[in-house]
Formats: sequence, structure tokens, C-alpha cells
Amino acid sequence: MKRPVRPWLWGFAPLLVLAAMHKVTSINAQPPAARYRWNLPQGFPEPVVPADNPMTDAKVELGRHLFYDTRLSGNGTFSCASCHVQSRAFADALPRGVGSTGEVHPRGSMSLANVAYSPALTWANPLMTTLEKQALVPMFGEDPVELGLSGDEVGMLQRVRKEPRYATLFAAAYPGASDAVSLDHIVKAIASFQRTLISGRSPYDTYKNGRSTAITASARRGEELFFSEKTECFHCHGGFNFTGTVNYVGKGFVEVEFHNTALYNIDGQGGYPAPNTGVHSVTHSDEDMGRFKAPSLRNIAVTAPYMHDGSVATLEDVLEHYDAGGRTVKTGPNAGIGADSPLKSEFIKPMGLTAQEKRDLVAFLRSLTDSTFLRDPRFTNPWRPVR
Repeated sequence: MKRPVRPWLWGFAPLLVLAAMHKVTSINAQPPAARYRWNLPQGFPEPVVPADNPMTDAKVELGRHLFYDTRLSGNGTFSCASCHVQSRAFADALPRGVGSTGEVHPRGSMSLANVAYSPALTWANPLMTTLEKQALVPMFGEDPVELGLSGDEVGMLQRVRKEPRYATLFAAAYPGASDAVSLDHIVKAIASFQRTLISGRSPYDTYKNGRSTAITASARRGEELFFSEKTECFHCHGGFNFTGTVNYVGKGFVEVEFHNTALYNIDGQGGYPAPNTGVHSVTHSDEDMGRFKAPSLRNIAVTAPYMHDGSVATLEDVLEHYDAGGRTVKTGPNAGIGADSPLKSEFIKPMGLTAQEKRDLVAFLRSLTDSTFLRDPRFTNPWRPVR
């Protein structure tokens, strides 16, 4: 049995208090008048949308502009897209994020592909449940600094108001508002754009939808291994989005899962190096040490390096880690034998893969790359000059 994620009622950081001012209530349906025309891949369910932030084309287009706008950083050098790059499935090339002031973050930037289906955001915070709430963290967070807007909300709004293009965009997105340019409207528009970042048109999807030649024989063998009890990959990376943390319209219950994958064992008791202790950093519960969300594997081939701290360079290295039933760090402050961790998931165990099986699994993982998503003009930077 997997341990359920408990509803923690303590440990709210100041940013979560700020987020509470912009509270969003999610429901699994919208009134017919507010329905948005989704462009969903075949077989994909409709994402859940907050009742107070219904999807509209105008709001999505405004959110796209804001997502790429460096006016939303304290020093005018960074935007959301600085750490979430379309060609990398809206992830980052760096092992750990670097903010607008140059501060290196403890964790890497997660892919935003299909983030609309995630009921728990970021690597290991069960309290972060909506995109509207999460947007406030990179904007105003101080540890680490990302966009660096702490104390600069008024200045940021002034910069946005001065951009001529926004007069039309905000008016269209929030018709009838006495002052359409507000922090609440900005985070709602960004969240609306992020919900449209849906990826599900990879060669593997084409194969599953009936074209047997869409992937190689090696990838087909890799698929069989992936969904076998020998590897157990599918237990944490199952379903249409290849993750156990998922929600959508009509789903009977919300699934939120965090796992200890034996990446570290620095004390012989399953310890992870601070500050990256997973859900433990929120709950301070010993059993939550090293538990992180299993990210979607869609587009995984373009999101290297891997794991929450970018400490695994390639897909081949990822497979070596899981094949061994945990990583061994031989030297340094993080030295330890992950396979011996008493806290690791029951699904992390030596697999005994052959060299060919490893190649087949990598071929399967590469077949999850949705190349059209990586260059879809609906998601590109609208501020770039047209050539």
C-alpha cells in the first residue's frame, strides 16, 4: 500500500499567507457560459480549472505576453520563460535554477508540459495546489530569489501599465474591470496560459492511436519493460501523463504521490542533504525524508539533467540508478549507499537489466518527445520581432 499524502495544517511560509490572499477554489466543472475550447490530444481529458479563473482566449493571450515579459522581474532581466524554455518542454538546461540576481537555487526548474493536470505543484510541496498560488512564489520569493519582485509590486504594476500593448490585452481579458491591471489579474492570466501547455502528440501517442510503425521495435520492447513488474516504472509514472500525481475533469479522486527513490543516503538512515529533503522540508516528519513528486516523463529526453537537483546527467545514468536499486555516492559530503536506505520506495529495487534492455527503455523514453509541442507557435515569445 502506498502511503497517502496527509493534509498538513502547519508550516505555512509567509509566501503561502500571501497566496491565501489570492485563494482559488477548484471544481471539476465550469458553467456552460464559461467553457473554453480546448485543443486536446486524442484521448486526453479536460483539465480542472478554478471557478474564479475560467479560461478565455483573451486571458490566455495576455498570459502568454506576461510569461515572456521581463518587466515581471525586479531588475528587468528575467521572465518566467527564462527558466522554462519551450524547446526544452518548458524546463531548463541548468541542473539547478538561477534567478534574476544570479542566485543558484537548490532545485531544477520543472517542465510545465501538462502542468494543468497536476494537483500538487513543484517538486515536494503538497500545499502548493494551484497555478495561481504558485505564480506568486517566483515573483515574490526571497529564499531563493527568482524574479525578485519582493517589495516591488507597485513598481511592477507601473511598468506593465506603461507598455502600450497591455492596454488592449488587459481590457480584452478582463472586460468591465475598473482597473484591469492588478496582481490578481496577472497571476490568473499567467496560470491560464500555463494550462494550455498540453503535450500529447509524440511518436508514442501516434503508435498508441493505431500507427504501428510510429516507433521502433526497440521502443516497443522498451514499452513492454516499462510496464512490467521487472522494472515497476509504471507504478510511479503511469497513466496518460506518465506520473502518479494527476487530476482532471470527471476524475473520481485526486491522486498526489511523493516517493523516496534512494538517490541519497547520507547518514545510513535514508537522509537527504539539506535543504533538499523533499516533503520533509514542509512537514518535518521523518518518514517524509527524501520524498519528491515523480514528474511526468513526457518529453523527458529534452529535459536533462535529471532529478530534483540535476545530479543525474543522462537518461542512461537514470537507468543505472534505478537498475541498482538506488544510487551510490562514493565520496564527498553526500556519500552513501542509496540502495540501503530504509526510507526508499518499495518499487525501488535492483532490476538486473541487460545492456539491450537499457537501450530499449531509453528508446521508449525518447519516443515520448512531442516535437510539435516544442515549437508550437501558440506558445512562443510574442515580444520577438516578426522576421
